[in-house]
Amino acid sequence: MHRRTILGGAGAALIAARAKPAYAAFPERDIRILCGFAAGGTADLLSRLIGEFVAPNFGQNVVVETRTGASGMIAADTVAKAAPDGHTVSLATMAMHTILPVMPGVRMPFDVDNDLTPIANVANIFNILVASPQSESNFKTIPELIAYGKANPGKLTYASAGNGTSQHLSGELFKKLAGIDMLHVPYRGGAPAIVDIAAGRCDMMFGNMPEFLGQIRGGGLRPIAFGAPKQSPLFPDLPLISATLPDFVVRNWFGLAGPGKLPSDIVARWQTALRRMEANPDFRKRMTDNGMEIIVGTQGEFLETIRADRAKWRGVILEAGIRAD
Repeated sequence: MHRRTILGGAGAALIAARAKPAYAAFPERDIRILCGFAAGGTADLLSRLIGEFVAPNFGQNVVVETRTGASGMIAADTVAKAAPDGHTVSLATMAMHTILPVMPGVRMPFDVDNDLTPIANVANIFNILVASPQSESNFKTIPELIAYGKANPGKLTYASAGNGTSQHLSGELFKKLAGIDMLHVPYRGGAPAIVDIAAGRCDMMFGNMPEFLGQIRGGGLRPIAFGAPKQSPLFPDLPLISATLPDFVVRNWFGLAGPGKLPSDIVARWQTALRRMEANPDFRKRMTDNGMEIIVGTQGEFLETIRADRAKWRGVILEAGIRAD
C-alpha cells in the first residue's frame, strides 16, 4: 500500500507537470512588442518608450519589431497567432480596435475581439488642428474657420493619412458639428500630407500632436486649436476646439494587447510592469515632451474605452458614408 501510494503520488505529479502551461514562468525570455507603423511616427516612438522603460520591470530584454502594412493589421495578426504566453504583444491602436472592425470594406484576417486580449491603455494623444500659413483663407481661430467655411462651401480642404483614418474621421466629425462643407484630401500617409499643408496646397489637418511638433516649432504649420478637454502643457495658450464646439473632443489612444485567451495572471503581470513604468519620472517627462498623456488603467477600463469609442466612430462612419479604399 505504501508503494502504491508513492507511485500514485508520483503519477499525479507527472500529470500535473505535463498539464502546467509553458507560459507559467513568464517572463523567461526576450519579450517582443510588435508595432504596425513606420519609424518616426507616434506609434513607433511610443513602442520604443514602452520597451525601454518596461524592460527593467521584467528583467528581460524587450525588443520592438516593426511590421508595417494594412493599417497595422500585419503586426496585429502576428500577435493574434502567437502563443498566449505574454512574450509577444502588440501596440494596440484606436483604429485597430474601434474603427477597422466597423469600417465598411475592411476585411480583417482575425477576430479582433476574440483573437486579441486588450491588456491596458497606455497613452492618450489628443487631436490638434493645424493649418497652412500659406492658406488663402488665412483663418487663425475656430470661429474664423467656421465663418469662412459657411461663406465658401466646399472650398476648405483638410488632409488625412488616408480614407477611413482617424484624421479623416476627425474632419468628418468637425464638419458635422460645425455645419460646414469641407473637401477631404486623402494622402498615402501623414508625412506627404504635412508637406502639402506646409506648402499651402491643402488648408489644414486634424491629427496627433507628436507628428506636428517639428513643423509647428519650425513655423511650417500654424496650430489653431487643441481637441482635448483641457489645455496642453506644450501649448498652454492654444484654445480648445470644444470652446466653440463642445462635443469635439478627440483622443487617439494607444495601449497593449496580447494574443487571445491571454491568462489573467499574465495580464496582471503586464499591468504591474506598466504601472511601475508610469511612475518613472524620466518616462513621464519624455511622454509629456512629446505631447502624450499617460493613462495606464485596468483591463476593464480599457475594454470600456474600446466599447464606447467603437460606438462613437461607427456613428460617424455611417453618417458620412465612409468606406475603406
